[in-house]
Amino acid sequence: MRLKPEQIAAALQKGLAPVYFISGDEPLQLGEMADAVRAAARKEGYDSREVLVADSSFSWNELTESAGSLSIFADKKIIDLRLPSGTPGADGSKALIAYCERLPEDTLLLITAAKMAGASLKARWFQALDKVGCVVQVWPLEGQDLIRWLQQRMQRRGLQAETEGIKILASRIEGNLLAAAQEIEKLYVLYGEGRLSNQQISDAVADSSRFDVFKLMDSVLAARVGRIFKILSGLQAEGVAAPVVLWALTREARVLIRIKQALAQGQNRAVVFKNNQIWDKRQQLVSDALNRLGDSDLNSILTLSAKADRQIKGQQQGEPWETLLAVCLMFAIKAKG
Repeated sequence: MRLKPEQIAAALQKGLAPVYFISGDEPLQLGEMADAVRAAARKEGYDSREVLVADSSFSWNELTESAGSLSIFADKKIIDLRLPSGTPGADGSKALIAYCERLPEDTLLLITAAKMAGASLKARWFQALDKVGCVVQVWPLEGQDLIRWLQQRMQRRGLQAETEGIKILASRIEGNLLAAAQEIEKLYVLYGEGRLSNQQISDAVADSSRFDVFKLMDSVLAARVGRIFKILSGLQAEGVAAPVVLWALTREARVLIRIKQALAQGQNRAVVFKNNQIWDKRQQLVSDALNRLGDSDLNSILTLSAKADRQIKGQQQGEPWETLLAVCLMFAIKAKG
């Protein structure tokens, strides 16, 4: 059964299919739909999860073995299969067809894949998945579809805006939904719930402050202490809101934690980076930070960030910008011991 992205939530409420195949080149939608499937499965008792990455070194016997094995800790499990190339190849085609012909009990197969070529829609493996499960293809949003998505996303955060304000945001993010989600989160941090004026949206998504904050994040990951001092001082002098800087720092820490956890589970590094939207130019920066910072370092960063949050809100004494500097330096200088 083929579904549109906006239909998957309603379909999950009606019950779980044995197989879900989600493909596309828009990472935010792809990731959020996969998260929705996993969350719905957990509610139904699928507490065990096995991640398989079908890269060049992958053996499709692993899928067969996983489907036939019972979990020690739970009766129901999710097989989380990643197809970075978008297609399974000859061996994978046979394995997927065989899986669909003999669906294992108490097992949900979730496949996430890159964008498929049109010819794949006629392939036997795709037809087999379509017959027994749900197939969702994700496409980049444009025009009114993008405007509608932005409106819905803002409403989920308790934000409202005029159509003109939505268009300002749409022109700023140029179809990048990940950037859109970040900008909406920033609007929420700055103004809280309620109606936003066109001027507020225009000010918040201005190029200067956004790129400067991102430059700060790159300097933090690269441990360039002198540049951290310079950029952070510049942000404060320009009147950039402290909550925006805090949001960017805590987001970076949480992304590093997620990547560390995934790598510790044995997941493929390239796939983990892709799933967390770490593209080529930032991969070395993130790798350097991962090598430099341990779990305790990242947890300490989040703890100190919570202090900065309380200071910003007036709930604790102290200068929040000084605490933000300390957070930056914790990223750059590994804690001793």
